[in-house]
Amino acid sequence: MEGLAEYAKKKNFEEENLDNEDYAPMDARQKHAAEAFINERDRREGHGRSGRMPTALEDDEDLPFSLQQRRALAIAQTGQAEDEGIVNLDDYQGPVREYLDQEAVRKEVKSRFRKFLTTFQEQGAHAPKYPERITKMCLGSFFCAFCVGVFMFLLCQQNNFFFLKKKKENKCSLEVSYPDLAKAQPTLAVWLADFPKDMLELFDDVAIQVAKYEFPNYENIQSHVNVRIANLPLTDNLRELREVHLNAFVQVGGVVTRRTNVFPQLQVVYFDCIKCGLALTPIVQQGSKEIRPPSCPDCGSSGPFRINEAMTVYRNYQKIVLQESPGSVPAGRIPRSRDVILVGDLCDSVRPGELIKVTGTYKNMFEPSVNIQHGFPVFSTVIEANHMVKEKDYYSQYVITDDDRKEIINISKRSDIESIIVSSIAPSIYGYEYIKRAIAYSLFGGREKVHANKHRVRADINILILGDPGVAKSQFLRYIEGVAHRAVYATGKGASAVGLTASVRRDPVTREWTLEGGALVLADRGVCLIDEFDKMNDQDRTSIHEAMEQQSISISKAGIVATLQARCSVIAAANPIKGRYDGSLTFVENVDLTDPILSRFDVLAVVRDRVDPTKDEMLADFVVGNHIASHSNTRKQELQLLQQQLQDEPQQRHQDKPSVIGGQISQDMLRKYIFYAKHHCHPKLDKIDREKVSKFYSDLRQKSSEGGGIPIAVRHIESILRLAEARAKLHLREYVRSDDVDMAISVMLESFIDTQKQAVQNNLRHHFKKYLSFQKDNVALLLHVLEQEVSEEMKHRRYVSTRPEILSQPVEIDIAILEERVYHFSLSLFSYLCG
Repeated sequence: MEGLAEYAKKKNFEEENLDNEDYAPMDARQKHAAEAFINERDRREGHGRSGRMPTALEDDEDLPFSLQQRRALAIAQTGQAEDEGIVNLDDYQGPVREYLDQEAVRKEVKSRFRKFLTTFQEQGAHAPKYPERITKMCLGSFFCAFCVGVFMFLLCQQNNFFFLKKKKENKCSLEVSYPDLAKAQPTLAVWLADFPKDMLELFDDVAIQVAKYEFPNYENIQSHVNVRIANLPLTDNLRELREVHLNAFVQVGGVVTRRTNVFPQLQVVYFDCIKCGLALTPIVQQGSKEIRPPSCPDCGSSGPFRINEAMTVYRNYQKIVLQESPGSVPAGRIPRSRDVILVGDLCDSVRPGELIKVTGTYKNMFEPSVNIQHGFPVFSTVIEANHMVKEKDYYSQYVITDDDRKEIINISKRSDIESIIVSSIAPSIYGYEYIKRAIAYSLFGGREKVHANKHRVRADINILILGDPGVAKSQFLRYIEGVAHRAVYATGKGASAVGLTASVRRDPVTREWTLEGGALVLADRGVCLIDEFDKMNDQDRTSIHEAMEQQSISISKAGIVATLQARCSVIAAANPIKGRYDGSLTFVENVDLTDPILSRFDVLAVVRDRVDPTKDEMLADFVVGNHIASHSNTRKQELQLLQQQLQDEPQQRHQDKPSVIGGQISQDMLRKYIFYAKHHCHPKLDKIDREKVSKFYSDLRQKSSEGGGIPIAVRHIESILRLAEARAKLHLREYVRSDDVDMAISVMLESFIDTQKQAVQNNLRHHFKKYLSFQKDNVALLLHVLEQEVSEEMKHRRYVSTRPEILSQPVEIDIAILEERVYHFSLSLFSYLCG
């Protein structure tokens, strides 16, 4: 104990905390009791012991992460101190590219980037950001290189097995955020954007050094680390890439339309001289041309040379074609495309039809064949990818904030939420509530089901709109293209079978056959809109049968047997055979489409241009009002009037959110609402009335055979369930209720009855009146019956006489006849009328 006191004085320790008393030897029981007392004391004071071995006895790889950060920081500061102050990167003269060739400048760049990797800390964080990413990247490799079984056992004993599963990534890419680099080292960020090739080489060298220091055995698994630059602040369009972007860092987005196989590309080549057998020094391959040695340094011959395949280093190489996304192409323009080169671990990370964002170097390549064709020097351009991220949906730009989420939930709790959503669909089109409701259900979609035997039942709802010219069929499609998260627009005459499904073409570089996705593949997880559907050839329509039901496209051409995904809704518009719809004929007789293709549509919507003076007057007033409201002065007056109303009615303002105005929500909120419902609501069918669906299907199938209209098949049962699930999603519910099934049956009946002859429609409406009148206001139903009576009276007058004075006389309906019609239509409505 005297030695301990003397040691404390020598080291200037405080003696008051030293225990100089002598203790008798302790047996095993007393030692365990003392350990338990110390552990309990540490627990009360918040100094819990983790159960690990003492830090002094641990290896570097077993140390806690915070201690690893401190050691990395120490070596970073040591390495920086050697080179600090040699070069001031902000004070340079001459071209930057020549400045970067100086060894002192390169050391300074490495020193600054090393400092950034080891010390950068976000605001509010308790530890540096990138050492944790480096540990996640390397930890899987470290455990794979050593005794996996022993470490698994130890980690399981310490309840850290989840940590191993979560952290084990075994990657060779380190993702660095460009805004972080610009904030900490702005000079390096500017030089990276202008000279990415030189800067990325230096960054990769620093990253492997830091990784090797943290995990010395990491080099046995990965020989290099690729620094991936993410979150570039500017995104360029593919059609806007020009000469100024050459050899610069760019970020572009688009849809993958084609990709090649993965090939081994020469990276470091070793040559052997055939004449003397000398093994030449390795040659690093850069660009698209193979670099060969000019002569042998031993015998002086100019060849031939043989590649030493055992020592040569290869890397994965793949080329994809990136095309502008359908929603970003200007009107009347052809979509542009660029070749993108993927190397290393980026290969096979995307497939045709996916929407991605690529960050890389925009380069030019010399191709003699192109020069011969054009007759003057022309360089083809490619993008050498450095970082790539999938944009799962178009709504990545619509960030759902907490306020948006609260507002969406509050809107969903309204009793009239369905009418608000339906009114917000195509607000510039008057009427057609039935079609708008079907489009709303299609945008929300049902729930996809995958059975144990991998049989998949689609969740997307297909719609066919058939009607007279000038009834806004194409306008519906154009509106859906703007509001859907991912939509591809095509026309019947402008689309062929391969244009809709997929084509096989020979790659000009590898001379191999490759697949190129069509409209249905590009619309995967979205909506495919086909206008003038009846103008397509029969062979072209037959090619989409599989895509509409199984939602996949099978290809067996040129030795390629593959299946592409086409999980999208198909909304098509068609015209009748005779130009206008003939009510005396059935739906099949009015359109040049076969039963197999018609049965794949969940909803068949018939739009007829009927002459009705009252509705025509209301339609004209609506169109004129829309044109007047499009002027800026009118919009200002409406906003001022709306603000005045909100100020005068504070209670109403409290009840109605600003996004719900006039029974509608804004288009931006509609997109967010659909996005939230599709990604967070997965309704279940546990609580539905199976007997009701079975009985309705049996009754509807019998009526379809009697009427001679479209045949009803088992697919229509699935259509009812999909429509019910879509309505439950619209209400943000996790289960399907009975009223959802009733509304789905009502939509299905409207679709079925509108496709029948005029003489059969009245009988069907009377037979299924309890379903058709579901959730309809009594006043609206009474007005519907009254309109039918007025229409019948006007038809009788036109049949009797064509004199204008007779046709212009007011129509009078006997109250007894009206009561009789109301009684046959609905008993509840008759009670409402008599009451």
